[in-house]
Amino acid sequence: MKLDVLGIGAHPDDLELSCGGTLAKLVQQGRRIGLVDLTEGELGTRGSRDIRAREAETAANILGVSARENLKIADGNIENTPEQRLRLIRVIRKYQPDVLLIPFHTDRHPDHERAHVLAREAWFASGLPKIGTLDDGHPQEAFRPRTYYCYMQWHEFTPSFIVDVTETMDIRKQAMNAFASQFYDPASEEPQTVLSTPEFLEMMQTRLSYYGHRIGVRFGEPFYSPVPIRINDLWTLNT
Repeated sequence: MKLDVLGIGAHPDDLELSCGGTLAKLVQQGRRIGLVDLTEGELGTRGSRDIRAREAETAANILGVSARENLKIADGNIENTPEQRLRLIRVIRKYQPDVLLIPFHTDRHPDHERAHVLAREAWFASGLPKIGTLDDGHPQEAFRPRTYYCYMQWHEFTPSFIVDVTETMDIRKQAMNAFASQFYDPASEEPQTVLSTPEFLEMMQTRLSYYGHRIGVRFGEPFYSPVPIRINDLWTLNT
């Protein structure tokens, strides 16, 4: 199945938290979207491997994406090794997306930073014909997405562009809330984390409001582009 955009996250819920509104908007625009979780999030303080897998499936259905895969790299052990790189190259070649959405290179969580390096290098290496990969026993053709954009997690950066997600904010919230094990629940007896405080959800809303205000809308999701973005029509820019 050919995809238009493939989102890559270190853990289940990373994509929903960072660019869920953009993913939902792309789906509404008729684009085929896929998600790849590098790990199962099994080292997370709250929830479990099975719980997070069910939550990820629910979130994918809410967003309406065409595919979601988990590469089952050991949580806390994402590395840019040949073996892990090949796992991701196989997925990129399988779906042949035009665009990748990946973590930014600087972040509070080491897995997010390492996921950036792994995704960026897999993006480049997927276009090298002399790197051989198989899909269900069949040789894959070399394929490199035309570009990648980085979404924002904990660390804030100056955005290259901001996507208006006002109309898909409700879907974004539903997809994020599908990961109920990770967020505020006064009845939970599991240890508290940064994500499980009520302040975290308030911060997410405030951040989206702030970046939306920057572009004159209610809610926005920021992205970083590693290269300049071509504009064909200056007159329609920001309209």
